[in-house]
Amino acid sequence: MADNGNYIVDASGVLKTYSTGKVEVAALKGIDLKVTAGEMVAIMGPSGCGKTTTLNCLSGLDEIDAGEVIVEGQVIHDLPDDERSDYRARRMGFVFQLYNLLPVLSAVENVEMPLLVAGVSAREARKRSIELLDEVNLADRADHLPAELSGGQRQRVTIARALINRPAIVWADEPTGDLDSETAQEIMDLMTTLNKESGETFVIVTHAEEVGDMADRIVRMKDGIVIDDGLGNKVAESIS
Repeated sequence: MADNGNYIVDASGVLKTYSTGKVEVAALKGIDLKVTAGEMVAIMGPSGCGKTTTLNCLSGLDEIDAGEVIVEGQVIHDLPDDERSDYRARRMGFVFQLYNLLPVLSAVENVEMPLLVAGVSAREARKRSIELLDEVNLADRADHLPAELSGGQRQRVTIARALINRPAIVWADEPTGDLDSETAQEIMDLMTTLNKESGETFVIVTHAEEVGDMADRIVRMKDGIVIDDGLGNKVAESIS
């Protein structure tokens, strides 16, 4: 374990390059980012600037080429693949733009799946899933399939699933990107409430300024680097 002070996420010098045939694309050019437990942080910037790659690398979904990512004191890229996957399942939640719900399972079955995979009894998993669906105001839709739910309701199911293991941090990639403005506001209100009342940490990738405005701070990216960390630390807008 590493000593990283009070930060739940402490990333330094993160490099990531993708190879496409004979061409190499430097997606991240030395990302430094710190997140305090209980923060809601928005990562913003133009398309192709590395926002989603940053989320994937900091959460351990993608490998990195250099640098270090510490989450809860754990250097996550030092973990073997199976241990890193287990850590993500236990301590992280994920919310995606297109929900990633299993279409043949009901809302409650989608939510309880991570608990069942983790070995929690079916009875306890169902109880906790119903409680969490109630928390996101969707208990009355527990038995509905995703196709029977609106976009906003599906995203609420996704958020409930992300929270079911009581994770240390939730990573959200464009969570309102597929929703109309009214529904997007409802989803952000829900996430803000969970952040403020339950102390849940959120790192949100978004294009929407209105989403960024609801976060505790905005981290702005351009050309694979952080140009403003929202704490008054700014750097030049591009590096070679």
